[in-house]
Amino acid sequence: MSRALEGLLVVSLEQAVAAPLATCRLADAGARVIKIERPEGDFGRGYDAVAKGESSYFVWLNRGKESVILDLRLEQDCALLESIVAKADVLVQNLKPGALEKLGFRRERLRQDYPSLIIASISGFGEDGPSADRKAYDLLIQAETGLASVTGGPEAPARVGVSIVDIATGLATYEAILEALIIRGRTGEGADLRLSMFDATAELMTVPLLQHEGGKSPKRLGLAHPSIAPYGVFRTKDGVDILISIQSDREWIILARDVLKDAALAENIDFATNVKRVAHRAETDRSVAVVFARMNADDVIAALTRYDIAFGRVSDMAALSAHPELRRITVETAGGLLDYPARAGPAPQIGPLLRVPALGADTDKVRSEFGGGSL
Repeated sequence: MSRALEGLLVVSLEQAVAAPLATCRLADAGARVIKIERPEGDFGRGYDAVAKGESSYFVWLNRGKESVILDLRLEQDCALLESIVAKADVLVQNLKPGALEKLGFRRERLRQDYPSLIIASISGFGEDGPSADRKAYDLLIQAETGLASVTGGPEAPARVGVSIVDIATGLATYEAILEALIIRGRTGEGADLRLSMFDATAELMTVPLLQHEGGKSPKRLGLAHPSIAPYGVFRTKDGVDILISIQSDREWIILARDVLKDAALAENIDFATNVKRVAHRAETDRSVAVVFARMNADDVIAALTRYDIAFGRVSDMAALSAHPELRRITVETAGGLLDYPARAGPAPQIGPLLRVPALGADTDKVRSEFGGGSL
């Protein structure tokens, strides 16, 4: 079975998370991805050393790529990069705004010289606004976009537990590249795509922003939903936290009548609609909490399952590691084989074992192929 992007060449001047995630998806889809690294390597290699002695971020985001060390302060290495770009279908970069141009790779010139080339550039705040020159990292953008203000509990804002800004930006970049490839297939023309971490995250904030502009700014509720009730965590008699979600008024009646065994509550007009339940959130949640506190977790789960009420255990990483629904792939690292979660959709592992490249593992091969020779 062939993969969608087989035969395409991608060259990436990338670091950290956002751009590597985009090119990882391209590699999963069959593209050949040449990752250009500085002599000291992508600084994402040094975030931690918990994955067979390597960075958990790096092994996640760089499977199936080739690593090439270039020192772009050297004329011959810039010439080699030019040779690779001349044959590439896609160029991805998340260097500081203006850095690519200083190296002699002005995007307008690249588009003129290589009309079918798709260039995807990632910045923090965009390249033209008042914040264009600012450094930008995941948590800074979480704060700047207001994401942190709607995350956490009533006492204080919090960071989303994963690098959500980088992830959103990387996936937006991947989507933009795929759209550009479709258009190129029709017109033969490449594209100059410019994406920002701020834009990718601000779009995720559409609902809380519209709520604010509509006169109802969202509040931080911890592990609860600001617009739906009951939709939160309740502790059982044996100390297990279970999160339930009621998505319709019909489900509320079933929960109250059949799980909570409270027919009067099911018929109480003060709780008949979600709007009313949210308005009476404390009373709504209390009605659930009192009953759950009298039941063991197994009994709660059995009742919720019987009446088709959506629920989830509040798991930690130990629970995820052993979860029966967790699908894994295996990659090859310098420290040995490593299993970790597979992406949603088709498994990327087709044919040989996916390799996470050591720093510069493919430098000599690529130099020979593209005319740069060995140093």
